[in-house]
Amino acid sequence: MSMRWSNLFIPTLRDAPADAEAASHKLLVQGGFIRQLHAGHYSLLPLGLKVHDKVERIVRDEMDSIGAQEFLLPAMHPASIWRESGRWEVMGDEMFRLTDRKGADLALGMTHEEIFTTLALEISSYKTLPQIWYQIQWKFRDEPRPKSGLLRVREFAMKDSYSFDLDEAGLDANFRLHHDAYVRIFDRLGLPAIPVEASSGSMGGSGSTEFMVPSDAGEDDVVRCPNGDYAANLERATSALPAVADRSELTDLVRFPTPGIRTIAALEEVEGGAPAVHQIKTMVMVLDGEITLALVRGDHQLNIQKLLDASGAIELRPATPEETLEHLGANPGSLGAVGVEGKRIIADESLRGRVGLTTGANEDDWHYTGVSVERDIAVDQWADLREVSAGEACPVCGTDLEIARCIESGHIFKLGTKYSEVLGATVLDPDGKNVPLVMGSYGIGIGRAVAAIAETHRDDRGLIWPVSVAPYEAVITVVSIKDEASMTAAEALYSDLRSRGIDVVLDDRNARAGVKFADSELIGIPFRVTIGPRALADGQVEFTARRSGETERVSLDSVADLLAGAVSAAR
Repeated sequence: MSMRWSNLFIPTLRDAPADAEAASHKLLVQGGFIRQLHAGHYSLLPLGLKVHDKVERIVRDEMDSIGAQEFLLPAMHPASIWRESGRWEVMGDEMFRLTDRKGADLALGMTHEEIFTTLALEISSYKTLPQIWYQIQWKFRDEPRPKSGLLRVREFAMKDSYSFDLDEAGLDANFRLHHDAYVRIFDRLGLPAIPVEASSGSMGGSGSTEFMVPSDAGEDDVVRCPNGDYAANLERATSALPAVADRSELTDLVRFPTPGIRTIAALEEVEGGAPAVHQIKTMVMVLDGEITLALVRGDHQLNIQKLLDASGAIELRPATPEETLEHLGANPGSLGAVGVEGKRIIADESLRGRVGLTTGANEDDWHYTGVSVERDIAVDQWADLREVSAGEACPVCGTDLEIARCIESGHIFKLGTKYSEVLGATVLDPDGKNVPLVMGSYGIGIGRAVAAIAETHRDDRGLIWPVSVAPYEAVITVVSIKDEASMTAAEALYSDLRSRGIDVVLDDRNARAGVKFADSELIGIPFRVTIGPRALADGQVEFTARRSGETERVSLDSVADLLAGAVSAAR
């Protein structure tokens, strides 16, 4: 197929769209890669599809290298399978739901654990294990706030793969295989992805790792040690807390008046109050309809995802002031868990064994001091609930932790038997016993990877695609298409490069050279060969590398070898 710019649909724009915040969103629209149809739904134009396809090719290549087999499953699912797994309710408003003409409930697939598991019902013997299955398929999620172009959308292509094993040891091996494959994928995509401990969320299972790309356009915070000893999503992160010396002289539980005191900070200043490290912060939450008290130290913040993960709840919200008053008898600011019965109490580990604390007395304008957690509070569950802050100590080496904003670019989960048990996917083990398959699930969003690369590789002139995913690896820019010698040389070079397998476009537009240069820089083509009458008279052309911006004059005879070598080295 002839790749002459004059025939191509590359609708570049001089100005970025006014509603675009993320740099990748601006540049992908401006460069003619994508167009929005409506909120969260984008058309991939030819340039965008070329990049998308090249990302897919790398993902496929690495999945095939670990023995994964490719499938293609339906995007529309019967509700019955999701009800069977218990996730019809869990997915809530993010699941697109519809009804067919016969009244049957259907959903557009957000993910495919359930559907792949139904196919695994046909695995009958352990002798065929392990199995790794994958697909690249469209997913649909009714995001409440689609934004940042391809970073947060409602319709997107995802590589999702699934491993099936006889036991946990097999799952561990497949998890490592995927982990290493993901490291290779992101390396080939030019993404500096950091593997971090993560929450499994609605996926369930025993453990998960996210691959996070540092970027101001991200929506996730990653806690990391600058030494590289520790990295975790904020929803999972922990730190080494310095020991706190309890006020052990306060042994008796004493109720004291605190008129008008409603905050931790105010309680620090009042007579009989206490520094925040000696206070208990009590939050009244509703978990799956049940009033629950979540307790953290006064100087700490509650992480909602940690509370969800610890409690196993599906739905969580703060209690209303009316609910708080009804169940505890006081308003926020005077709340506590001392003597509370009949309510679930989940406490942060940093409160375990603490004495001499201060907390609300569940009567407006009154607090307790001398609280012993073990003696005075009936804790139902201990968990890590607190949110880590920058500057706290790394749990491995003690160095001050940093918090970096990141784009989640991949997520791998140890699912265990969560889906195989409920859906009946069992296999005969060596003893002839039926046991549930042990599963893993592994995802990479293709469009999100495109956007993450665009965020990571750009400058003030536009995109700088890595050669591995660039829409074109090289462009031949003809300064004047009216110059016959220039066009003859350009056509010959174009044919030569194509015969060498280089993805090249010939810019034969009747436009000023400056416009052509600006367009090729905006859309991020890695290498440019400029053919102009003056240099050509000396048998020379200009060779420009987009990333460095450096231009050198080389002979027309040697430029094909030079370009082929540069592309080969960067692929």
